[in-house]
Amino acid sequence: MSVPGAGERRVLILAPRGRDASVTGQVLSASGIHAESCPDMAALLDGLAAGAGAALVTEEALGDDAPEGLFAWLDGQPPWSDFPFIVLATRQAGRRSERASRLLARLGNVVLLERPVNAETLVSAATSALRARHRQYQTREHLRERERAQEQLRLANEDLERRVAERTREVEAAHETLAFALDAAGMASWDLDYATGAARRSPRYDAVFGYEGDGPRWNRQVLLDHVVEEDRGIAEQAFATALETGALDLECRIRRADGQVRWISLQGRIKYDAAGAPARIAGILMDRTEQRLTEEALRQAQKMEAIGQLTGGVAHDFNNLLTVIVGGLDMMLRRPEQVDRVKRLAEAAMGAARRGEQLTQQLLAFSRRQMLRPQTLNPNRLLLDFKPLAERAAGGAVELAFDLDPALDPIRIDPAQFEAAVLNLVVNARDAMEGGEGHARIAVTSRNVHLGTRAVADRGVPPGPYVVVSVTDTGSGIPADKLQRVFEPFFTTKEVGKGTGLGLSQVYGFTRSAGGFARIDSELGRGTTVSLYFPRSTDPAGEEVGSGPAASIPLRRAGEGETVLLVEDDEQVLAMATESLEELRYRVVVARNAAEALEHLTGVERIDILFSDVVMPGGMNGSQLAVEAQRLRPGIKVLLTSGYVANLDEGQVIGKGELPVLTKPYRRDELARSLRLVLGGQSG
Repeated sequence: MSVPGAGERRVLILAPRGRDASVTGQVLSASGIHAESCPDMAALLDGLAAGAGAALVTEEALGDDAPEGLFAWLDGQPPWSDFPFIVLATRQAGRRSERASRLLARLGNVVLLERPVNAETLVSAATSALRARHRQYQTREHLRERERAQEQLRLANEDLERRVAERTREVEAAHETLAFALDAAGMASWDLDYATGAARRSPRYDAVFGYEGDGPRWNRQVLLDHVVEEDRGIAEQAFATALETGALDLECRIRRADGQVRWISLQGRIKYDAAGAPARIAGILMDRTEQRLTEEALRQAQKMEAIGQLTGGVAHDFNNLLTVIVGGLDMMLRRPEQVDRVKRLAEAAMGAARRGEQLTQQLLAFSRRQMLRPQTLNPNRLLLDFKPLAERAAGGAVELAFDLDPALDPIRIDPAQFEAAVLNLVVNARDAMEGGEGHARIAVTSRNVHLGTRAVADRGVPPGPYVVVSVTDTGSGIPADKLQRVFEPFFTTKEVGKGTGLGLSQVYGFTRSAGGFARIDSELGRGTTVSLYFPRSTDPAGEEVGSGPAASIPLRRAGEGETVLLVEDDEQVLAMATESLEELRYRVVVARNAAEALEHLTGVERIDILFSDVVMPGGMNGSQLAVEAQRLRPGIKVLLTSGYVANLDEGQVIGKGELPVLTKPYRRDELARSLRLVLGGQSG
């Protein structure tokens, strides 16, 4: 859109008597307003014709001569224009004459200033008039732009109509060839007239439905009668949708005339009449039974291959961890009286258990089942806080550079998972440069980007604004034949014993859980770049990013008589949780499933908080139990716990922020802090 020129931003001054013209011109110019003096009415009209933002005239200048030319110009204004005037008048004791009032009314858009006028009032009036005129010029440009767009649309429509007509003639000329090609490809053509109900189809159509000669008199209902009952709703919905969208896309099972069940694909387009009503629908039919069987076999083979990879990798890592735990516990049982030795072995076992927890979280991240605690934040803040750790991970021989966009948009992520992902990338980049020649350098960058439809076509995410965080190294690069497998679990290019292959799979799972995706680019001998794309968040970034308020809350035991309803189906976990709660001086009511818990909730005994596992047998999970508990006992506190959350059914509320979740495995201190937070902070 064009901007009004300098001439259209000026103030014309018509004040032929005295010093009004020079004084007002000086005042306006001193305030940065372009003012031009007109010696007479003819000069004013020339200025208006050339373009102006406002006009300042004295009342006596209007009374010198009948300003018919000015009124004619005003009457000829286009619809968007209502030119503003500032009229300087002499203060009068009584009412103005009828002629003076009529002149002011004929001017229309008038601000009347009575002398004496101070400079501030004059400048304010001129600024307001210019602002109003600027909006009028904007309206003019909008109207011009709309006219241009309408003309372009008209030309485009004409060109489109011409091309459609040409294409229609080409299609009609190729109809016979197309019919032959469809039959050769194993496809059947069909055509249904909505007005008459008449149907036409190629011979292969009947053959797909198991008819040796001519089949029945086909229409939509006859087709639906052949669809198996379980898929009939899908088929009916596809036809209903076609009436709205103009396109039919249906894949379902049919029962042939000989009783066989086959998969078919039905695709078509609706043609409309002049009134816009559906006139006919035509398309193709394919038997997809063999393709479906092949695809299912391929999916099963891929699933078995992944299970094989996971089984071997998990068994190897967990056997190492269990060796430390089992061996340590065995030695503690043999010599329990050696306190220092028992403490050292217990610490080693706890460290191994923590590594096992981390390994489990990495596996859950790849499968997108980890318990995330997302926050809306600026990732630059995380990266800067994380920089010292990244520098230690990179090592002194590697230059680590951060290039962060200061105008970075906020994103919604789990901070701990984000830091773990970036740390994985930095460690991988460091390892890729070990033993290499030349300067070793790792660059961490952040940028705002906008991804179009083509850029996300195969990523499973919508187009739009994203934030990309990249880690680039100057290492050896990754061969093209291995580049497509780097996100698979337990796939690694490192030597045996130097990597589990879970790092990049954790990165992949984390970005998918955050609604984004990961991309890797590599060139042999030049290095590798791994980019993490996250959708921009529309919420403002929060202040807290690291540990939440629980991290600063000291351990508090239960208040007088505080009671926990503990719901857990695993006996060993139940025993451990009960002992931890009793050690914290809570009174514990035990239930092994939701049904037992509901019996306690419908009773009269005191229950201050429900502490329940999420995943439980019996038809009701922990989050559903929580909803029922709050219905039975309004105001009851709820704390859930889980180490694994599958796809949530409708009605579950995990992950939406309504209920707090304590992730397994947890220590007594973590349980104590979570309970105090839910029960009302640090008191107790």
